Amino acid sequence: MIRVFICDDHEVVRRGIRDLLEASGEIEVVGEASTVTEALARIPPTRPQVAVLDVQLPDGSGVEVCREIRSNHPEIACLMLTSFAEDEALFGAIMAGAAGYVLKQVRGNDLIESIRRVAGGDSLLDPKVTSAVLERIRTGDQTESELTKLTDQERKILVHIGEGLTNRQIGERVFLAEKTVKNYVSSILAKLGLERRAEAAALAARLDERRRK
Repeated sequence: MIRVFICDDHEVVRRGIRDLLEASGEIEVVGEASTVTEALARIPPTRPQVAVLDVQLPDGSGVEVCREIRSNHPEIACLMLTSFAEDEALFGAIMAGAAGYVLKQVRGNDLIESIRRVAGGDSLLDPKVTSAVLERIRTGDQTESELTKLTDQERKILVHIGEGLTNRQIGERVFLAEKTVKNYVSSILAKLGLERRAEAAALAARLDERRRK
């Protein structure tokens, strides 16, 4: 039996995934959570082989959960589940060490197969995409000195972009309207000479990795 933990803020979604997985006869759901805080507290004690994590959570991002779990419990594979194929979330998932990234529209049998594969040590991330992200991080021209171009507020928002948060979630963190955050993001991209939000996410992740070393 494959031990799986489910983290999603919608009870109906969690129940549907649980019923689907347990009906397969080869998966046991060992725990559930609806927030980042609950997930970080409950995942280690239940010792799942795979943690299925919703990217967008009320108090943060599933990417944060993935990063923390993979750092302290590398034996647990993380499968990111989201409604939208957003570049910044994909970058964040790769940097956090996720084994896979699937849309909520995925068919039931495909989700079971994805869990089976990551439990067996496989990666569902496209190798070409992963390589491109890591190469950009290794060879990027931006350095911490370039952050001097940013205001304190812009630096805070850049960090949250790197966590894979949406503009709305960032607004809730820094107490700003979603539209205001969008304007800040545009300013950050312009000051750093970046074209896409995903590039800012990669930069933030790279700088965070440097600080941890």
